[in-house]
Amino acid sequence: MKTYPSYLKLFRRGEISRRVESATRKLEACVLCPRACKANRAAGETGECGVGRLALVASACPHFGEESVLVGLRGSGTVFFAGCNLHCVFCQNYDISQMRMGREVAAAELADIFLDLQDRGCHNLNLVTPSHVVAQVLEALVIAVERGFRLPIVYNSSGYDALGTLRLLDGIVDIYMPDVKYSDSRIAEQYSGVKHYWDIVRQALREMHTQVGDLQTINGIAVRGLLVRHLVLPNRIAGTDEVMRFLAENISVDSYVNVMDQYRPMYRAGDYPELSRRPTRDELNEAVHMASRYGVHRGDAFDTE
Repeated sequence: MKTYPSYLKLFRRGEISRRVESATRKLEACVLCPRACKANRAAGETGECGVGRLALVASACPHFGEESVLVGLRGSGTVFFAGCNLHCVFCQNYDISQMRMGREVAAAELADIFLDLQDRGCHNLNLVTPSHVVAQVLEALVIAVERGFRLPIVYNSSGYDALGTLRLLDGIVDIYMPDVKYSDSRIAEQYSGVKHYWDIVRQALREMHTQVGDLQTINGIAVRGLLVRHLVLPNRIAGTDEVMRFLAENISVDSYVNVMDQYRPMYRAGDYPELSRRPTRDELNEAVHMASRYGVHRGDAFDTE
């Protein structure tokens, strides 16, 4: 298996620069994400994500709280983008996603951030909540690669991603890490304010897996593939059984799935009694058993890769 990041060949052909042009055009009447709010972000208008022409960066650092296959010994080089195309009432990072606590950075400075994380020894570049800033990321990537950037790229999203935008990332992203939040679009609209979530995330998962396949590792560190996150919510609100069934039957039983137990009532969760507590141990165990029942067996919760 080749270990160099997948985007270098595209860069040498000038293909990434062409995709920058395509992504930037999408900003003029923004359709980068499935909301398709049509804001003229190229002219500085802010869309549903709350972000205009320049990306907002909340923080960037080696992160040791991610999945073990991303962290290794030197950490995952995370860039937390402010703003989000979802409006989850229980968001754990609401100050970043909803209040947009970050600073504007132009492409050259974003490239500097990428290179700094590489210089600090991180195993990968982990783009957190990138769906609404794909154009800005691609602009920065061209500059960074010209200056020697070579880290694998992790696309760490909510799963609410537009197919056209994902196809601009084909051959550029090495590791897709979507968070599959719900298997019921009505629930998604109630708690995250978006329509057709389950339809869109299923299309996105198929596209992501087609591009990169099952997760591959070298010496325990991910280098390419799909890694799915699923946050267990109280009262079975996330629809875990249907999520795991879909992954096993339509993606792969070898999908690497992180069944996450980090939920706690944050932001506006207290306004919703059904979301106002943490999941019980029984609910968490049930979620893992649901995955196992469909043959899903790879992930931090399964004690095996």
